[in-house]
Amino acid sequence: MTIKAVVFDIGGVLEKVVPVDAWLARMAGRLGLERLAFDGRIRQLDPRGLMGTGAMTEADYRQRYIDVFGVSESDADAFMAAMWDWYCGELDYELCAYVASLRPAYQTAVLSNSADGARREEQGRYGFEQLVDTIIYSHEVGLAKPDPRIYQLTCDRLDVRPEEMVFVDDTDYVVESARAFGIPTVHHRRTPDTIAAINTLLTAGD
Repeated sequence: MTIKAVVFDIGGVLEKVVPVDAWLARMAGRLGLERLAFDGRIRQLDPRGLMGTGAMTEADYRQRYIDVFGVSESDADAFMAAMWDWYCGELDYELCAYVASLRPAYQTAVLSNSADGARREEQGRYGFEQLVDTIIYSHEVGLAKPDPRIYQLTCDRLDVRPEEMVFVDDTDYVVESARAFGIPTVHHRRTPDTIAAINTLLTAGD
């Protein structure tokens, strides 16, 4: 089957992101809290994972931080700024240059588990809307990986069958779920290896 589209995750793939555990440790230190106490409060901000499907807004999350941690408005602003800096990480320039090179021979897309504010932050920093043909953010569509419905939505947006697209992600269970849906997958670990694996899949159907 000929591949017609290549789809990429953002965090941990197009963006190099510090592991969440390291970031949480840094934030706990800023507040002078023991890590166990800090983690307990952080879990109270969005215990049901509502941000990922758009059921909790960025403003709601910020207010929850104020309520749970008992901090000021300015402290909440500083936390949110630090959170977005961590969330967006640093651009993988090598991989993004490769993504850009795929068009027009292939459609390209982003499929990302996200939160309200992600499009603003990532577009402002990295211009992903100009890099790919379409962006599917989980918080905008009300579905998140590994829900198979978000893979079907991606296929529908690109007008391809599952076997006609390649999906690149860095999370084990997401890669497994996409593969179970019938999508050829690449488990991202190192950029050169990912590019080589994509190229192998692209040429396999020639």
